[in-house]
Amino acid sequence: MEIVNDVRDNLLAQIAASDTPRDVLKSANLKKLYSQITTLPAAERGAYGKTINELKLELEAAINLREQVLDDATVEPLDVTAPWDKNASVADLLPTEFGSQHPLTTELDNIIDIFTRMGFEAIESRQVDDDQHMFATLNFHENHPARDGYDTFRTEEGFIPPAHTSTMQNRILKAGKAKLEAGGQIAAISYGRVYRNEDVDATHEHTFYQCEGVFVSKGANLGQMLGTLRSFFETYYGQKLKIKTQPGYFPFVEPGLEFAIEKPAALGGKPGEWLEMLGCGMIHPNVLKAAGIDPEVYRGFAWGGGVERLVMLKYGIEDLRHFESGKLAFLRKFL
Repeated sequence: MEIVNDVRDNLLAQIAASDTPRDVLKSANLKKLYSQITTLPAAERGAYGKTINELKLELEAAINLREQVLDDATVEPLDVTAPWDKNASVADLLPTEFGSQHPLTTELDNIIDIFTRMGFEAIESRQVDDDQHMFATLNFHENHPARDGYDTFRTEEGFIPPAHTSTMQNRILKAGKAKLEAGGQIAAISYGRVYRNEDVDATHEHTFYQCEGVFVSKGANLGQMLGTLRSFFETYYGQKLKIKTQPGYFPFVEPGLEFAIEKPAALGGKPGEWLEMLGCGMIHPNVLKAAGIDPEVYRGFAWGGGVERLVMLKYGIEDLRHFESGKLAFLRKFL
């Protein structure tokens, strides 16, 4: 039976790689297996013959599958822009000369430009990361609910499509450690697509964009953080804004705050109407330690929030799902 298994593995490998898989049935190895029947004791021939027949059926199935794959490869690709039938009208497509960036791309470029002019380095976040950078280095305890599959996507190999751009924070801190020790500071933002196990509705998406900022120096404080954020929002919305904070809990900052702005009148806001924009706070000592930075010598602050929220407010967009819909009627508004 070991010989049968060896021949089986060899023939299946040939089928998977062959452009003429049915020729494998003519293999000398397969014929040799059949010829062995007459050399066996009579009591063993029935079981052996049954095994060979089962092998042939398995090979036939593999051949049929391989032939189907080869046939599919020769089929002309489907033109998704074509009409359903010859009597249908031509699809309403955007002319190539009127092509434009997606509004999120445009606004993300704007956000990056504002922060880089303020002295922050811009670093794109990863699309797939590990538990160490996603949770452990950010002071999430082992049994924190965010680690559960109900909140966070995971691949079969255990990797994580990041749920926040904070997954880059440990890397940013480690890369900037030398600057601190030379008397400088760490100032960087990370940006990119993030993924959450969310029910999709007008204000929630499972896929969206975030931007996070990190600043570390010997004298970093909350006043600097609030001034930085206020300056960003006033530049982004092009007008003076009132701000306020309230306590909030995030494992990677202490104290943690929720940052809000008074909705600008130019955007339909009324006095006393506040909008929470992001979470922020002083970087937790454990997060600094995880990057090899002494929290007794250095302090830092960090913040992070969704890009779509900024854009929705700026343009009066009522439904978050528009951004991922691919609807031309929506995209044309940004030409």
